[in-house]
Amino acid sequence: MTDSPPGQPGQIRARRTRRLILIAVIAAGVATRQAWFPLARNTARETIAVFRPVDSTPGEMSPESARGNHAHDHAGHDEANSIHLSDQALRNAGLTADQIVRVSVQTYRQTMTVPATVVEKPGRTRVQVATPMTGSVMHVHSVEGAAVKPGALLFQLQLTHEDLVKAQTTFVTTLGQLDVEQQEIDRLTDATKRGAVPRKILLQHQYSHGRLTAILAAQRESLRLHGLSEPQVEKIATKRRLLKQLQMFAPTRDSHPEDEIKLSRKTVTPVAHRTRGDHDHPHASPSSTSETESMLILQQLNVHKGQSVAAGETLAVLTDLSNLHIEGMAFGQDLDVLRTATRNGWKTMARFEAADGDGFTVNELPIEYLSNEIDRLTRVLKFYVNLPNRIVGARQRGEHQFVEWQHFPGQRLELIVPVAEWRDRIVVPLDALAEDGAEIYVFQQNGDHFDRVPVHVEYRDQQNAVIATGGKLSTDARIAMRGAHQLQMALKKKSGGGPDLHAGHSH
Repeated sequence: MTDSPPGQPGQIRARRTRRLILIAVIAAGVATRQAWFPLARNTARETIAVFRPVDSTPGEMSPESARGNHAHDHAGHDEANSIHLSDQALRNAGLTADQIVRVSVQTYRQTMTVPATVVEKPGRTRVQVATPMTGSVMHVHSVEGAAVKPGALLFQLQLTHEDLVKAQTTFVTTLGQLDVEQQEIDRLTDATKRGAVPRKILLQHQYSHGRLTAILAAQRESLRLHGLSEPQVEKIATKRRLLKQLQMFAPTRDSHPEDEIKLSRKTVTPVAHRTRGDHDHPHASPSSTSETESMLILQQLNVHKGQSVAAGETLAVLTDLSNLHIEGMAFGQDLDVLRTATRNGWKTMARFEAADGDGFTVNELPIEYLSNEIDRLTRVLKFYVNLPNRIVGARQRGEHQFVEWQHFPGQRLELIVPVAEWRDRIVVPLDALAEDGAEIYVFQQNGDHFDRVPVHVEYRDQQNAVIATGGKLSTDARIAMRGAHQLQMALKKKSGGGPDLHAGHSH
C-alpha cells in the first residue's frame, strides 16, 4: 500500500479558512439568538402545523392543531407593537375582565367647575303670615322649627278691629231692613191684587227694596276689603251673627287661596292638637311620601298667646324647601360659555362634599337664568340652577313633628357646568393612554395579546380623554381601560433586548 501524496499548502489554508468562518458564524448566531430565534421558532412551528394532519371529528380540534393556529395568529402580530402578558402580569397591571372593555361612540362634554351655594328661591321659599285685622292672639298651634301641612291651623285671634265690627253691624242691620221690606212686599202684593191697596204703595216698597239691595252689595264689598272671603260673608248673612274670631291657616304650596284666613267658618283640626279619631295617630308620621314632601317649616314665630297685634303685622314666617336654587359663581370671562350651555339646554351636575369624604352628586340640573350684572369688586358672575329637594328624616316630638331636608340654604358645593361638546367620539379613562413622545397609544386586545394602536386625542380633562374616530382604532375594539403605562414599559423592555416575555409560555 503506498502513501498518498501530501496536500498542497494552498489546500490546507483553504480548509483552515472554512473552519474559521464556520466557527465565526456559529458564535455570531449564539450572540444574536434573542433577535432571530423567536422568529425562526415560530416559522418552524407554522410549517409543522401546515403539514400536520387534522382530527377528522367535526367541530373538534386536536391540541396540536390548536397550537398551530395559535402560532399562526401570533405570527400575524407586529412584534414591535404587540405584547403578551401572563395571567399574573395582567393582574399586576389591574387588567381584570371588567377593565378590558369594548369601546363605543358617544357624546362627551367639556366641563368647568365653579363654587356654588344653595340659596332660597325669591318669592317662593319664604311666606309671611300677617294678620289683616287688629286683634289679640288667643292660641298659637305650633312651635318654631316644626313642620306643618298646608291648610293646618296656625293662629286664632280675637278680633278687636273697630272698623270691622262696625262694618259687620251695618251689614247685619241692612239685612234685617231688607227682610222687612220683602215681607211688606209679599203682603201688599196680595192686597193689590184684591184692590184693597193702591198699586203705588207697593211700588214704593219695591223701590225701597231695590235701594237696600244696592246698599247691601256695597257693604258686602266693604267686608271683603276688610279681609273676609265670600264664604265668610255668606256665613254672616245666614247666621246674622258677628264673627268674633279669626283663624289663620298655613298656605298651600304655589297657591294662596283667600280662605287661608277664616273667621270661625268651620271646625278644624289644629296641627298640634290631633285627636285619636283622626286617620293619623297623634304621634304618627305622615301617611304618605307626597304628604311629607309638602311640609312647610315654621321658620320664625313672632307672637305669643295674649299678644295684641295690629293689622298687617307679621305673625310668622314659613319656608317651603321643596325646591331651591343653586347660586353658581363664575367669572365674567365665562359669560360666553355659560350662555352656550344655557342656549343648548346642557344640564349641570352638583357635587356635595361630606365631612367623612364620601360626598354625593346630583345630576341633570338645568340652568334657569344668568345674572344681568357682574360684581364690580369680585368680578363674579352669578347664575342660578334649579335644585329639587326631598325630606331625608322625620321624627315626632310630643304633639309636633320635625323633618330634615336633604338640602338647605347656605349649603356649599361645587357645580360642574358643560362648556363644549364632542359628538360621536370614543371616550376612555386617562389610564387607558400611553404616551411616547408626540405619539399617544391605546392597547387593543387581539387574542391573548395586546396590540399597541396609535390614536388622536382631541381633548382630555382630569379623568377622561376624547379620541377621534376614523383612525386605526375600530369603534368595536376591546381595549385595556387601565395599565396602559405598564404595557408600554413592558413593550419597550421587550424591544430593547430584555428578557424574553414569551419564555416559559407555550404558543
